[in-house]
Amino acid sequence: MHCYLFDEKSKKLIESLRVPLAVYQYIDKRVAVLALSDGFCDLFEFDSHEEAYKVMSTDMYSTAHPDDAARLADAAHKFSTEGGRFEAVYRLQTHKSLAYKIIHANGEHITTETGDVISYVWYTDEGAYSGTVEDSGRSALNDNILSDAFRRALREESMVHQSYYDALTGMPNMTYFFDIAESRRKVAAEEGKNPLILFADLSGMKFFNSKYGFAEGDKLLQRFAKVLAQEFGNDNCGHFGQDHFVVYTDAEGIEERLNGVFEKAEKLNEGKTLHVRVGIYHDDNTESDIAVACDKAMFACNYLKGFYGSAFNYFDEKMMIEATNRRYVIENLDRALEEGWIKVHYQPIIRAANGKVSDEEALSRWIDPEKGVLSPAEFIPAIEDAKLIYKLDLFVVEEALKKIGVQRSNGLYAVPVSVNLSRHDFDSCDIVEEIRRRVDESGVGRDMLSIEITESVIGSDFNFIKEQVERFRKLGFKVWMDDFGSGYSSLDVLQSIRFDLLKLDMRFIQQSDCSEESRIILTELIKMAIGMGIDTVCEGVETVDQVEFLREIGCTKLQGYFFSKPIPLDEIMKRYETGTGIGFENPKETDYYAAIGRINLYDTAVISREDQESFRHYFNTIPMAIIESDGKFFKLVRCNSSYRSFMDKMFGSVMIGVPIDYEKDEGRVEGGFLNALRKCGIEGSKMFIDVETDDGSTAHAFIKRIAVNPVNGTAAVAVAVLSLMNKNSQNVVTYAHIAKALSAD
Repeated sequence: MHCYLFDEKSKKLIESLRVPLAVYQYIDKRVAVLALSDGFCDLFEFDSHEEAYKVMSTDMYSTAHPDDAARLADAAHKFSTEGGRFEAVYRLQTHKSLAYKIIHANGEHITTETGDVISYVWYTDEGAYSGTVEDSGRSALNDNILSDAFRRALREESMVHQSYYDALTGMPNMTYFFDIAESRRKVAAEEGKNPLILFADLSGMKFFNSKYGFAEGDKLLQRFAKVLAQEFGNDNCGHFGQDHFVVYTDAEGIEERLNGVFEKAEKLNEGKTLHVRVGIYHDDNTESDIAVACDKAMFACNYLKGFYGSAFNYFDEKMMIEATNRRYVIENLDRALEEGWIKVHYQPIIRAANGKVSDEEALSRWIDPEKGVLSPAEFIPAIEDAKLIYKLDLFVVEEALKKIGVQRSNGLYAVPVSVNLSRHDFDSCDIVEEIRRRVDESGVGRDMLSIEITESVIGSDFNFIKEQVERFRKLGFKVWMDDFGSGYSSLDVLQSIRFDLLKLDMRFIQQSDCSEESRIILTELIKMAIGMGIDTVCEGVETVDQVEFLREIGCTKLQGYFFSKPIPLDEIMKRYETGTGIGFENPKETDYYAAIGRINLYDTAVISREDQESFRHYFNTIPMAIIESDGKFFKLVRCNSSYRSFMDKMFGSVMIGVPIDYEKDEGRVEGGFLNALRKCGIEGSKMFIDVETDDGSTAHAFIKRIAVNPVNGTAAVAVAVLSLMNKNSQNVVTYAHIAKALSAD
């Protein structure tokens, strides 16, 4: 449709009129301003026609009273789209005096000689507006009876309007929208149309409010509401609170229309805006309740969580099944907890330095008598969205505390248990206090329960979560960051929040099998954590090669199916009764094994404590190993690939974890090295030594005691091979130019 144009003479005639008159045309789903009279400019207090055209073309209701703007816009939209006469009484705030006056507007449609339909609207000034009848009585000398009547009408209409419309956006509230939608669907059924229900929300509204303030957030919601109203009509839209909007419309061109909404939304507040997510449900009248149909549109919208950018999504039958299952989960959660359908399983976390269980992660499993096994992916999101997750997580805490008591009563070492918390836990209750109370009442030490918080939880409300982490740690609980590296702000978070352990996202170890770059990144992340005094766990460990690599680079703890899947308490106890359990770590040895486990065997600074020159190939570093010595036996605990290659070449083999008797060793290792190793372990002295290999070559090495086991007195000694001199050629192979730095240390 084209825009109607007055000839120059006719437009000048209209503009010269002293009567407040405006001529509009509804084109391309918007109102275009064709002509404004001098009388209009005077009434609205515009200094020029140019100013009047500019303001009226961008936001013609900007000066209307907030309580009248939505009603006025809706009346204008109906007049433009449905025809008939236009009549509205509203309050107008003047540009200069900022006082309100009452305006009575009337309008009619006229069809031009070219067939275009245009609208003539004339305005009458009905006097100044005062808020109460009493006020108007006191100003009776200035106001006439007609003005009082208009004021009363405005108040009555506004009160009625507020009972049906949302105060913030001027859109129908939830109850009124349901009534409107019910009537719309009857008309659609009679006319054979294909109606849709759209559920829209703004992605990241809570973060927007915390960053810019609630006033800016309200402004964004109001402007987004105007975008929807312009596209679909104000009375076809509803505001359900927060950032949730609903629209009842027809399916024709819906994707193009939504893309237009997205485009306009990107330009709101000069770009200080948010992405829009929209769920679409085809309202085929199979749902007797319009509220259920809206829920389905909302469910389709929620499927877009985690998607970056504006997008829309259609509800389908798969979602219907999931929606049914979600409802079942929510309705049966309390029963599942009370009747034991939900059980807690525990997955061991292994200390890399000794192969013992140092911690366990508590994980919930739902075994339903009707539906069978429900995976966490099926019931956790449903409970979170219903804000009931706190019930499940507190149940897991209580079960973990009971487990610790059972282990101790059966003579087993008890290790700390970690529990996962959701963002909704913090919204639903004072989760810190709830956990503290349960732990203290159980008689279990607070250091026996670790709190796992994912990086995404932290990003949802940084300052608030930081306060909760600090509360936990001040009370004596250890706090872990779960899925570290899965988001975009991991390093920023570490600068502001102190964690006791980083749980590395399993993608790191999965990618390390096929990428040298991934192995370097993983190594540097662990090295960084060590430098900050933070332990590390790598989850998703499944192979021997992964275990060895993680041990080499100093990952403190390991978790994955290579060691065990999550199992219930009764199976854990059964394994220990039959002697097939992994074995729990003696708490008295925790610090010792933590010290030797953190050493990165690709980092020469471990023994030099000074920065050294970079190696051309990251993992082609000096041979390094950790050896335990108790004065009678020694054994190789950990080593890097260079040390393994060195031992294979010089001595024929390398045996990790096998105790070797100092006195009875059959000459596999040169005696001077054994004496130095024993002396270093006992006295703690650092020393350079020369070791003769099987082929007569001489290896120059450095040894240094790292830690002493407080339980049995075993010493952990770090060994680094610095160079190798070939007996026949007298050539020296230097692994690293660090002897000078070591001597000075």
